[in-house]
Amino acid sequence: QVQLVESGGGLVQPGGSLRLSCAASLSIHNFVKMGWYRQAPGNPRELVATITNRGDTTYAVSVEGRFTISRDNEKKTVDLQMNTLRPEDTAVYYCNAETALMRIYWGEGTQVTVSS
Repeated sequence: QVQLVESGGGLVQPGGSLRLSCAASLSIHNFVKMGWYRQAPGNPRELVATITNRGDTTYAVSVEGRFTISRDNEKKTVDLQMNTLRPEDTAVYYCNAETALMRIYWGEGTQVTVSS
């Protein structure tokens, strides 16, 4: 059973930074794409950033230039560095992984709150 465990969420002031990490229970070579999504109360889950096994990245327009996604195959992790955080970034952040056979896995989520 594949497990994805997120960590690094918390409370931060506007303009601050947080680094989220997603640890996989098996080699992330198994996943053609991994990413971060978020869901704020009353809103649908939305894509934040993705990274392929070749290192190609995509970002939501709202986070481009502020967030950076990276993957470490040795550590079996995918991280999301979030800078210049805004109150509208407040949400539960979920790790996502997709296999070549298009099986999708999700973590349980980690809360990020941006507030003064």
